[in-house]
Amino acid sequence: MPTTTPAPARSRYRAVFAVPEFRAVFAAHVLSLLGVVVGEIALSVLVYRITGSPLLSALTFALGFLPYVLGGTLLAGVADRWPARRVLVTCDLLCAAGAVVMALPGTPVAALFALRCVNAAVAPVFAGTRAATLGDILGEGDLFVLGRSLLRVVSQGAQLVGFAAGGVLLTVAPPRTALLATAAGFLASAALLRLGTRRRPARSARSATGQGGLMTASLAGLRELFAHRRIRALILLSWIPPFFLVTPESLAAPYAHDLGAGATATGLLLCAMPVGAITGEVLAGSLLRPRARERIALPLAAVLLVPFTLYALRPSLGWSLLLAAVAGAGTAYTLGADQWFVAAVPEELRGRAMTVLSAGTMTVQGLGMALAGAAAEFAPVHLVVAGSGLAGTVAVTAVVREVVRSR
Repeated sequence: MPTTTPAPARSRYRAVFAVPEFRAVFAAHVLSLLGVVVGEIALSVLVYRITGSPLLSALTFALGFLPYVLGGTLLAGVADRWPARRVLVTCDLLCAAGAVVMALPGTPVAALFALRCVNAAVAPVFAGTRAATLGDILGEGDLFVLGRSLLRVVSQGAQLVGFAAGGVLLTVAPPRTALLATAAGFLASAALLRLGTRRRPARSARSATGQGGLMTASLAGLRELFAHRRIRALILLSWIPPFFLVTPESLAAPYAHDLGAGATATGLLLCAMPVGAITGEVLAGSLLRPRARERIALPLAAVLLVPFTLYALRPSLGWSLLLAAVAGAGTAYTLGADQWFVAAVPEELRGRAMTVLSAGTMTVQGLGMALAGAAAEFAPVHLVVAGSGLAGTVAVTAVVREVVRSR
């Protein structure tokens, strides 16, 4: 049962921080995220120094996406089968151990890649379990929505701060030392979660579901989620927009080159969408009531990708930044979608549902990046982005209609 009273008609972000357990979860999230981002940079640099291969260096980033689908499907049952606190702490400890082994001198490149895959497979289980337990900590009303929002805002901010911090750290320390800093972040996160949150029974212990083998329970939960029309529609509403949203980010470097700009322009193009996403989400969370956020969710989702169609005009750097920021601000639709999702999913499936949601989001982003890059081999970059905006708008509109029909 939730440990807090239902949220008032209009909550503020400060009301979320008033819950002690959430403060621990939030601080742990910040530490582990910074560790992940710094670790990604350090591992990429380390692999390049060992092999001298740009392809293998880039592969370290790609491996962060690919195992998500396996962890999110075959291991999703972990989130409901064991107590949430134990799962979260164990995931952090596994990631810390992996970072330590990566940092050891003489660890072969194959082992580095294998450990990267293990950490990536663990990530959706961690994210899904944490998202599910927010319902226990904050209740299932507006506080839950704002808590999820804060974690997303931090995730976007970590891309900006973490990459900068990682770059600075690598100017004064070798990659293996930076990987030890990553391990320290995971250990600190584990300590905060262990000491700052209370033990709750596993969700499968609260009902008759979740019995049988782990993979059986995971796959059974997946089938049950997708058999439910409302839940299926809301999952697609969370997955389809990110698939297309990553197009301008994945093509930032070639587009900057086409504009005759340099590395600074590439960095600005990569920052524009996260800045827009943070701004839109904070404004929607701070200024709008829960009902208002639900009312704007579907219209926002429907027009989210329209700014990309204007890339057909081959906009200048300034206009490109504005278009990306506006599209990013549209991701505030997730505030309304989150409330619908937690209301639609049975409590005994919530951990698996959140794990699948997280894993799918990361997987579709990886696929979107790959397909955008492949398309840019045959067509001008600005037309690829414009085409992504058009196709994405059509796809999201179809999903929005299904969400409306499933009410």
